Amino acid sequence: MTHVVTEACIKCRYTDCVDVCPVDCFHAGPNFLVIDPEECIDCAVCVAECPAGAIYAEEDLPEGQELFIQLNAELSQQWEVISSNEGALPDADEWKEKTGKLALLER
Repeated sequence: MTHVVTEACIKCRYTDCVDVCPVDCFHAGPNFLVIDPEECIDCAVCVAECPAGAIYAEEDLPEGQELFIQLNAELSQQWEVISSNEGALPDADEWKEKTGKLALLER
């Protein structure tokens, strides 16, 4: 199994999770992070580090977030690896608690 970044990350892109990842499996897009399922070793250290609560084990995904399994796999092949904390997006705290952000995902 792998871990998955879900909708809560969109428009936030906190990168606290990146610093603790031992295998550099995170990839960064304009306003979202994804986890490469081929690189993730399922260590779970990133889960507690995410201020938005956006990372879940694949088997524990909240209802309605299942499509992010495929999105993480797809976008991790397109976006560059991120291996250190770059800070959150400027208005991340304003978006952190909002839902229904899928349409705002920038590829």
